[in-house]
Amino acid sequence: MSSFNGDIQQACAEHIFGTYARFPVAFVKGQGCRLWDDKGKEYLDFLSGIAVCALGHCHPEVTRAIEEAAGKLIHVSNLFYTYPQVELAAELTRLSFADKLFFCNSGAEANEAAIKLARKFSNDRFGPGRFHIISMKNSFHGRTMATLSATGQTKVQKGFEPLVEGFVYVDFNSVAAVEAAITDKTCAVLVEPVQGEGGLNFASPGYFKALKALCRQRNLLLIFDEIQTGLGRTGSLFAYEQESVTPDIITLAKALANGLPMGAMAASEEVAKAFVPGSHATTFGGGPLIASAALATLRVISKPGFLEKVRETGAYFVSRLEEMKNRYPFVKQVRGRGLMVGLELEVPGAKFVTKCMEKGAIINCTHDTVLRFVPPLIAGRPEVDTMIAILEEVFKEEAL
Repeated sequence: MSSFNGDIQQACAEHIFGTYARFPVAFVKGQGCRLWDDKGKEYLDFLSGIAVCALGHCHPEVTRAIEEAAGKLIHVSNLFYTYPQVELAAELTRLSFADKLFFCNSGAEANEAAIKLARKFSNDRFGPGRFHIISMKNSFHGRTMATLSATGQTKVQKGFEPLVEGFVYVDFNSVAAVEAAITDKTCAVLVEPVQGEGGLNFASPGYFKALKALCRQRNLLLIFDEIQTGLGRTGSLFAYEQESVTPDIITLAKALANGLPMGAMAASEEVAKAFVPGSHATTFGGGPLIASAALATLRVISKPGFLEKVRETGAYFVSRLEEMKNRYPFVKQVRGRGLMVGLELEVPGAKFVTKCMEKGAIINCTHDTVLRFVPPLIAGRPEVDTMIAILEEVFKEEAL
């Protein structure tokens, strides 16, 4: 427990920017798929820090890696070599299409790096003036000025105008819309394999293959934002593997270091050559402490059988939700892949999030009507059954 004796909500309001609509809960402990608040109440965590704690809370292998790293070396900057960073990069390139990695501290920074790399590559290859990037409506790519501008949601851009020039938004899941938006100024297409913040939207089969073919035809780079889908969330290490499509650039974050702040931008050798000393940098990115945690996380997720269990648990969860859909008319659709699952409702979903929390389960609502479930990847059928039981209670109350 903390030694802080005051009212934490009041102290937060007095001393921290009011940029979050926080729930009236203060968590003090986590283990596996569960959290405990300062009153001792236990919660089933089916949000995992918004798809971050992929191995749950305080995973022993990650904790051990952090403890060992903290006792050796925490920071020296990227002016020097550190073993954990290079080991992590080698492992990620072995497991992915990428040849080179750039490490940073968040998903927004990873996407910022990808945007810069795409523009720099195009400038080097084709000359100036070719810097526009096509992104999708309802996408989410971050909250820096460039990634905010790349995001296809006006609600997160309002009040921050003028936006960064050069972003064009088209309908997700429409290759024709992308093709119609291409001009002689276009350098890349930026897309999420699954739109997370936009409502857990999945593309039709063949969409990404056609998109890649179009990018090749028009000499455009294809950037996959796998901030939320990467590192096993959809049942494969990277979501692009399920589409049989290789992007030119990929961005990762969230689950990468199981709760510690880390992002990564990865690319093929040809594209990566556009970044040279001085092109891009970060003080903290890929430091030995964080890289050690990420390496431990990656090694667990990539163990034989781990992702198979994620797929099995996800399929079981979707089947249980489909059963509920047939019983409650306000449930519109179930959609999911791996342990990235959404339940679209005919009514606003915020009240269901609150009621689930009151009953000891943490979920959230995205795009107003979609309940989002992104539990730790270590969750199994017992955790799914508990979540379903709580949802049943909440939905029965709504149906009365």
